[in-house]
Amino acid sequence: MSGFWGEFFGTAVLIILGVGCGAGVNLKSNYAHGQNWMFISLAWGLAVTFGVYVAGQLGSQGHLNPAVTLGFAAFGFFPWHEVVPYLLGQFLGAFVGAAVVIIQYYPQFKVSKTPTQGNQVGIFSTAPAIQNPLFNFLSEVIATFVFIFTLLNLGNFTQGLKPLIVGLLITVVGQALGGTTGFALNPARDWGPRLAYTILPVPNRSSANWGYAWVPMFGPLAGGLLAGALQSVL
Repeated sequence: MSGFWGEFFGTAVLIILGVGCGAGVNLKSNYAHGQNWMFISLAWGLAVTFGVYVAGQLGSQGHLNPAVTLGFAAFGFFPWHEVVPYLLGQFLGAFVGAAVVIIQYYPQFKVSKTPTQGNQVGIFSTAPAIQNPLFNFLSEVIATFVFIFTLLNLGNFTQGLKPLIVGLLITVVGQALGGTTGFALNPARDWGPRLAYTILPVPNRSSANWGYAWVPMFGPLAGGLLAGALQSVL
């Protein structure tokens, strides 16, 4: 169960900090409203850093991401018997983390009555800058491939300063490749918060855009599998 709890709490910290940044940037009645892409990419990088530290301390390998877990397991870099507890921890942790953000920002949601005032699912999950399903999918495949292939060459990334290196990797992937789709890289990071926004009582909620949700699910999974496949033959 240490794998489950590590992934649960690590992913919850990741989402509280990352989605919390999204709420601060988007919701109109917030001091952080309107900050730029550098701010967002750096915040997500640091969110991953501290999520990995928490997960590692609690006994997991700090994946926080089904694309990492499945990409590693499919090619022998992670045991299959650990996969289900890791996935459950990741998706549940992401949902709970999003619920915490809803509580934190409830008054801001309440006064932000429309998507133009920032009350929209983009706080919680990703969306494309240009709607093009094929290229949106490829963007997520490429960004996740670069991320996970690099992870595979970092060794144990829960130790020492390596979680900070992982966070810097997330930041640069966001800056270099994330502007097309918002760089989900992680099905749990997208689907857990998207579900929370859909079913929890968020004031003035708008559409959760589930028609797009297949992209941040299957694009990262494909990218993770491609990274694992390449690493296995090198």
